[in-house]
Amino acid sequence: MNDQVIATKGLTKYFYDPIQFQVLKQINLTINHGEFVSIVGKSGCGKSTLLYLLSTMDTDYEGEIYIHNQLVTGQTDVELARIRNEKIGFVFQFHYLLSEYSVLKNVILPGLKLGKLPAKEIEHRAMEHLRTLDMQDQALKMPNQLSGGQKQRVAIARALINDPLIIMGDEPTGNLDKKNSDLVFDIFNKLAEEKNQTLLIVTHDNDFAQRTHRIITMEDGAII
Repeated sequence: MNDQVIATKGLTKYFYDPIQFQVLKQINLTINHGEFVSIVGKSGCGKSTLLYLLSTMDTDYEGEIYIHNQLVTGQTDVELARIRNEKIGFVFQFHYLLSEYSVLKNVILPGLKLGKLPAKEIEHRAMEHLRTLDMQDQALKMPNQLSGGQKQRVAIARALINDPLIIMGDEPTGNLDKKNSDLVFDIFNKLAEEKNQTLLIVTHDNDFAQRTHRIITMEDGAII
């Protein structure tokens, strides 16, 4: 049991705009520690919706979600925010770096917010992650001085800062060319292979998905 990072039971989701529409149907899935998993399927099949439920950012659903064997369904907003910051690292299609802060400060911020370590230790860790991603020489630059691929690497460093249980990605290579997409894949693969990091990535890129440990294919709100 304790190898499970995420598990769902009967996860069901409806949209009500303007009429009731079932977007997820009885999703039962398990993601184990150290797995590199991709979710694929046509646009509108529910894969991003599923990711937002698993990330605890959307709490309007039926069924149950467990993170590290803890039932998160029904937890308070404050508790969910703590779980998100402590256990989940996010990498989106758009990097969401804060333009007024340097690369280093962007990476440090979630660590300062969590407040588990002294600021100096967080900064040291941030530099280590930037070094792993070959971005240490860009640490004092501002986001607008970076290329798209570099911004996404900074976003990955930021996702790693709190040693998350799982990294979730929503189309993290969606805005990147082939070369940078391959680079991001290689970074994720290295994290899985060398650091035993768990990764769950929603992607349209079949080439990316084929190289992950496991592919979850969705159609019409269900896993097929």
